[in-house]
Amino acid sequence: MEWNPETLQFLSQCFLHTLSPAPEPRRLAEASLSKATDTPNYGLAVLRLVSEPSVDEQIRQAASVNFKNHLRARWAPASPDESNPLIPDSEKAEIKALIVRLMLSSTPKIQSQLSEALALIGKHDFPKSWPTLLPELIVELQKASQASDYASINGILGTANSIFKKFRYQYKTNDLLLDLKYCLDNFAAPLLEIFLKTAALIDSAATVSPAAVIKPLFESQRLCCRIFYSLNFQELPEFFEDHMKEWMTEFRKYLISNYPMLENSGADGLAIVDELRAAVCENINLYMEKNEEEFQVYLNDFALAVWSLLGTVTQSSSRDQLAVTAIKFLTTVSTSVHHALFAGEGVIPQICQSIVVPNVRLREEDEELFEMNYVEFIRRDIEGSDLDTRRRIACELLKGIATNYKQQVTEIVSAQIQHLLTSFAANPVANWKDKDCAIYLVVSLATKKAGGSLVSTDLVDVQSFFASVIVPELKGQDVNGFPMLKAGALKFFTMFRNQISKDVTVQIFRDLVRFLVAESNVVHSYAASCIEKLLLVKDEGGRSRYTANDIAPFFVELMTNLFNAFKFPESEENQYIMKCIMRVLGVAEISSEVAGTCISGLTSILMEVCKNPKNPIFNHYLFESVAILVKRTCERDPSLISAFEAGLFPSLQLILANDVTEFFPYAFQLLAQLVELNRPPVPPSYMQIFEILLSPESWKKASNVPALVRLLQAFLQKAPNELKQEGRLIKVLEIFNTLISSPSTAEQGFYVLNTVIESLEYDVIEPNIRNIWAILFGQLQKWRAVKFLKSFLILMSLFVVKHDSMKLVDSMNSVQANIFSVIVKQFWIPNLKLITGAIELKLTAVASTRLICFIGESPALLDAANVELWGKMLDSIVTLLSRPEQDRVEEEQEMPDIAENVGYTATFVRLYNAGKKEEDPLKDIKDPKEVLVASLAGLSSRSPGRYPQIINQYLDPANQAALLQLCNTYNCQIV
Repeated sequence: MEWNPETLQFLSQCFLHTLSPAPEPRRLAEASLSKATDTPNYGLAVLRLVSEPSVDEQIRQAASVNFKNHLRARWAPASPDESNPLIPDSEKAEIKALIVRLMLSSTPKIQSQLSEALALIGKHDFPKSWPTLLPELIVELQKASQASDYASINGILGTANSIFKKFRYQYKTNDLLLDLKYCLDNFAAPLLEIFLKTAALIDSAATVSPAAVIKPLFESQRLCCRIFYSLNFQELPEFFEDHMKEWMTEFRKYLISNYPMLENSGADGLAIVDELRAAVCENINLYMEKNEEEFQVYLNDFALAVWSLLGTVTQSSSRDQLAVTAIKFLTTVSTSVHHALFAGEGVIPQICQSIVVPNVRLREEDEELFEMNYVEFIRRDIEGSDLDTRRRIACELLKGIATNYKQQVTEIVSAQIQHLLTSFAANPVANWKDKDCAIYLVVSLATKKAGGSLVSTDLVDVQSFFASVIVPELKGQDVNGFPMLKAGALKFFTMFRNQISKDVTVQIFRDLVRFLVAESNVVHSYAASCIEKLLLVKDEGGRSRYTANDIAPFFVELMTNLFNAFKFPESEENQYIMKCIMRVLGVAEISSEVAGTCISGLTSILMEVCKNPKNPIFNHYLFESVAILVKRTCERDPSLISAFEAGLFPSLQLILANDVTEFFPYAFQLLAQLVELNRPPVPPSYMQIFEILLSPESWKKASNVPALVRLLQAFLQKAPNELKQEGRLIKVLEIFNTLISSPSTAEQGFYVLNTVIESLEYDVIEPNIRNIWAILFGQLQKWRAVKFLKSFLILMSLFVVKHDSMKLVDSMNSVQANIFSVIVKQFWIPNLKLITGAIELKLTAVASTRLICFIGESPALLDAANVELWGKMLDSIVTLLSRPEQDRVEEEQEMPDIAENVGYTATFVRLYNAGKKEEDPLKDIKDPKEVLVASLAGLSSRSPGRYPQIINQYLDPANQAALLQLCNTYNCQIV
């Protein structure tokens, strides 16, 4: 794209129309720009448009956003199969030459977009492919510093902050440390210089200059602090260690000083000061965590400063970030070797009264969030994403102190909890927040045992606290009264569910069902979550504590209330309700009447969400609920299959007809489940789907492949006779060929072929078997990933047990003379020991045993090469059968091919309840070890004296001993 007046006019008009409220000109402009993006020098032309002062500011701003997005899509490939043409190197060079100065000379809104664009380039090219960037930024920083131009200074610092962030998030490698050293060598000194200069300006201007003058100075210091954090994240650099005093002196000053001109100028003025203080707290917390020894000389002063600061931080939500980062610092100190700072008399009680309880108590903001945004409230409250909230971090501080002063903390907090409960008892209506605070403290300070759901607490006796504090809330007849207290009680019950006896819980179960109709979204969500979690409780021996009999008395009411809960505003797609439905359906005894009502309710919801799928978690539980309902009812009563098909088919057809791509994998898995439940012959309605399935078009989207393979396997197993008709087998083998050709789908290709081998008679596949082996041999020459080799070995083993060894040998050798021996020697023998999984191990061991019996009984065993083959194969079988899996399979067999995962996306999620049952092709064989020694004894009896010599020559000594042990165990003898 040439830069000339016509291009300027074209781009200006396009960007102007993208801002139009009318859809038609906006769509046309977007289409024109989309087409132009493939033109060389497009990005450069847009950047030049941004630099044109004669063009309207709004147009240039829209162009700057487009430029940033263009770089994000075209500067570097997003994935190995990225199809968009990349920006040519020559254009990249010109963009790099222009962007820094243009960014600095732009207005603030455009500057922020270009700064992000510059950071995008830096992410890929800095420093190796853009060595001029840092020197250019430093020169511009020095110029701006001399002129005290803080608009430019902050632009440069903001850009440096963006490109240095990579040092926080990437693993420490030699390359990363080299890049870090380069940045430190060049930027550490200029950073300190501008930081100290700005600090001096703040000192002189803080009490006399207006807020508008001081704000850019504080923003500059905040950016310096964020760069400090990035450059110090990996390890303590020598420069920063040498100049620690300068940094720490200024850091402390911002924590202990007041800036009334700014703080009293409005909320945004106070926010700017708080943001700087929060950045300081993050820096000193980083030093406490990583450089404790070097930092200890400053620790007492900072601990006192942070403590005092917290005493002045109000409960306003605008000050949450500062409160959280400050408390985090104290928490880190509490678990360090310097925890004695908390040992002084009265310190822990003061922390509890002045920091913990005030921050745990509910605020108006919490009540608003509870009422107005229940999803966010729950995300913070029970899903563990509240670590950066005041309530949780205050409790984390107590936990930190308790690591060294447990008894003190327990006594003080227990007393505080009793005080709060006494206050509530005195006036429940006025003091309900005190009870909420008490419950929250018990729940948040409970400790969870590693790897389990069991929690414990020393603060209260769980049984008596539950009976006296929680049960009255759960038994209250008004499910809508004091909803936050009800939510806290339900959360307590959920957390301590293992400790509450079954007798007590069964009496309260019906109350939980009542809470499903509470108007509060949080309350009915917590009730559903509590029921769902209770149904997962296991007693010793892994037995479920609650069974179908326990929920039978109120099962119909429970399901009615669950489905009715979806009618509450904003709970139409409530994932906690749907998860509870799934869990209940997995436990309850479901009559045909209830099953009909449930499938009707679920398909009604499914038809609705098909219009606009929004909540992937809700949708997953919805499909799991359908799958478990189909599984449990139809397996028990096959006569219900037709009723379920009548209920489900309209929804599944809607998904396919309306191209609801998010649901394709789910739909295919449900169809597979229904096909498997049918008895042959498969109804004609399914055969129409089979034809669609065999179309190459269906397989183009990689995320659908696992579910399509699952469905194809179901058809191959249930309709093997139909494969002989209308060239269907050829189409199936074409699908196999496509899948096996790509590393990302090769395993799925084996699943298809395994089912063909297992389901069809040999005379049906014989005309195609030579071509199948030829395809697989071709793939073996291209790549030899362990996953592929194991799949190939399982396939050959399945062939042996289904169609015998002779057919395997002859069919392979028909592709190339004696190739079978090569395959056994190079692939079968070395990889046999890598097989894992009980069914796979039995299959490959038995197939290998049959193979050595076939070779052993053949006259060809007289050949020296075949003797070696037989001996080494036996050695591998004994290794497979006698050694534990961890001794056979190394942790890391290979570095996986990058391409192996290409093509899979998060859109495929396996439905657990619609999963394929793992078939055992050797159901009649219980013990492959017995098969091996019995087969060897049979061979030996027919040719006495031949085998002991081979065994001594080719078996590892450990395997010789293992084989002898097996013979003794099964009372067999090799002579």
